[in-house]
Amino acid sequence: MRIAMIGTGYVGLVSGACFADFGHDVTCVDKDEKKIAALHRGEIPIYEPGLDELVATNVKAKRLDFTTDLSKPVADADAVFIAVGTPSRRGDGHADLSYVYAAAKEIAQSLSGFTVVVTKSTVPVGTGDEVERIIRETNPKADVVVASNPEFLREGAAIRDFKFPDRVVVGTSDERGRKVMGDIYRPLSLNQAPLMFTARRTAEMIKYAANAFLATKITFINEIADLSEKVGANVQEVARGIGLDNRIGTKFLHAGPGFGGSCFPKDTKALIKIAQDYDVSLRIVESVLAVNENRKRAMARKVGQALGGSLRGKTIAVLGLTFKPDTDDMRDAPSIPLVTGLIDMGAKVKAFDPVGMEQAKGELPNIIYCEDAYSCAQGADALVVVTEWVQFRGLDLDRLKSVMAQPVVVDLRNIYSPEDMRAAGFTYESVGRP
Repeated sequence: MRIAMIGTGYVGLVSGACFADFGHDVTCVDKDEKKIAALHRGEIPIYEPGLDELVATNVKAKRLDFTTDLSKPVADADAVFIAVGTPSRRGDGHADLSYVYAAAKEIAQSLSGFTVVVTKSTVPVGTGDEVERIIRETNPKADVVVASNPEFLREGAAIRDFKFPDRVVVGTSDERGRKVMGDIYRPLSLNQAPLMFTARRTAEMIKYAANAFLATKITFINEIADLSEKVGANVQEVARGIGLDNRIGTKFLHAGPGFGGSCFPKDTKALIKIAQDYDVSLRIVESVLAVNENRKRAMARKVGQALGGSLRGKTIAVLGLTFKPDTDDMRDAPSIPLVTGLIDMGAKVKAFDPVGMEQAKGELPNIIYCEDAYSCAQGADALVVVTEWVQFRGLDLDRLKSVMAQPVVVDLRNIYSPEDMRAAGFTYESVGRP
């Protein structure tokens, strides 16, 4: 199959490279000339384990290419995927669809022969209808089917998620469209790809409902963690005890400083706005968003309490800045309100992250960036674990204690054993554990 992927951000680049690895001919298109030039040089604009090798392999095999001009790739394509950004619109929280609609109009001008135009970006319910209207208005002669194909990729595990998905949701009622999408995803299985065909609006709704539910699980266990601290229970054992019930499941039951990233905050906001437009109250989702925002801000106060209530003149070492491990993504990262809160309370902040520091400098310019965990901890009155990078799980505790001004550790990801930390001589605070 011939595929044009419009957008070389996280979703577009990972999807394009994986489709090429399936054996399809893929051209990724982006208006950013510097990004396309970098991709031609083999430079990957995002950090995702294994992506650089995957791109290089398929470029070498001539199955993957990059360009700033969409006209020829779209004209040649069996399917055109729209994978542009849909950030929260400033002022009201709605998803900003301007990039999606601009792409649809430009695609329409270059269509040739039967083509399936697929919305891969996360978009509100009904966006596919508007994309189809734009295409037909721009090019009335176009032989086109507009489908929805939401992505369910986890940053840091995106390639595996793409190649071994739980399900692939395709929103189209058109038989020709179903056949093309079935052919594209057929390499996922020798017998039958895990395809779920639905109506287009249902597919759009599935994406938002999935992210809102996962965000709810995270927020639920965070609130249970707060209660566990007060009553002397261990939230990790509580999570295991409820997660072994297969109706609940163990995933996304890890207490911490709150969710962040490119999807959950943006998509929960957008879902709430969609519901308001249709005069429906999503009180659970509204509470999830509010509780999560309050939680991220409260983490600075937790650090202050570990040091007796005042951070004035104190030095705080922060380990981990990205919103999760194995990514350089700083979007809505819990570290941002945490560090801002620490500075507001009078602290000096030092930080180290294995891959995210360049991205972090734009968000957090007024802190000291260090070359490793130990130089970060040097002279610190407290060390805060914010992102659970594997590099932080096996630190030399004796060395860590020897370089700190005070042996205080606030572990917001529960990566250490309280018993081990106390035995090593640390004053240790974690989340939801006695």
